[in-house]
Amino acid sequence: MAKDLFANLDLNLLRTFIILHQERNMRKAAERLFVSQPAVSKALQRLRDHFNDELFVKTHHGLRATDYANTLADSISPLIDELSNAINASNTFDPKELTGTIKIAIAPFILSAFASELFSAIRTHAPRVQIHLLNWSKSTMQEIINDEINLGVNYEIGHAPKELISKKIAQDSFSAYIRMDHPYKQDFIEIDKGTEFEFATIIAADWNSNQSFTEKMLKMRGVEPKIGFRSELPSAVIDVVANSDMMFPGSSLARIDKLSSLRRLKILFDNVELQPEVLAYYHHKNRQNETVLWLKRIVEEVINADN
Repeated sequence: MAKDLFANLDLNLLRTFIILHQERNMRKAAERLFVSQPAVSKALQRLRDHFNDELFVKTHHGLRATDYANTLADSISPLIDELSNAINASNTFDPKELTGTIKIAIAPFILSAFASELFSAIRTHAPRVQIHLLNWSKSTMQEIINDEINLGVNYEIGHAPKELISKKIAQDSFSAYIRMDHPYKQDFIEIDKGTEFEFATIIAADWNSNQSFTEKMLKMRGVEPKIGFRSELPSAVIDVVANSDMMFPGSSLARIDKLSSLRRLKILFDNVELQPEVLAYYHHKNRQNETVLWLKRIVEEVINADN
């Protein structure tokens, strides 16, 4: 008869196991668990003895999970998430009672335009929290999975991990911006005319880290774009465009139209405007998490307030 591994298992050890599996690093796991590294090491030894497997092996880059550990994590992670949701669902959610830090990672176009409104909207309902509005980075998706970031806001990401849920919260549209006295006089540009301009573009991690949205659209039509400048800061791109003949394909949500130094042109793709969706990203285990869903509603309301 097979040994009953569940009967005498300390369930607290499973949380340590899951966080170790996510972090693959003793120090980071200890920080997330709010315990010392020796305490994590002791818990890991108990887990090894219980399951009769090494579970994690030290390498130069941290910890490598064994095949057994990967299989175990895949099996129990959803169950622990369901247990957490069931227990937390019994509490009546009130944002005024929230404490600690709320972290939202946002695409640079949107962050630069809505930081003040998002801060005010969250703080109005949750006056006791500290609010971190972060620029979306290459590590954001993993940080959402690890519960280090509550919510992410970005455009569609084709390589997003299966653990993440994405929900549409807004419809964007892209226009081209040039300096007010630019020699180009029309109020629209067909995407096929892209070879006539040198472009300045935003670098947005995960969405267009290596190739901007405009470059993708142009290359779909067999047009090789000329990229003269890229930056992670919208303000830097706007400053360069305002003082050169470059063109900047920018989001309508960035509120660039309010700048007197730039002029907006419609970008047409076969006579249709470019309209990417804005999505909220959160971990599947948080699909019923009241705090995450509340933050999603706040972000959605703020972004769509002008529409």
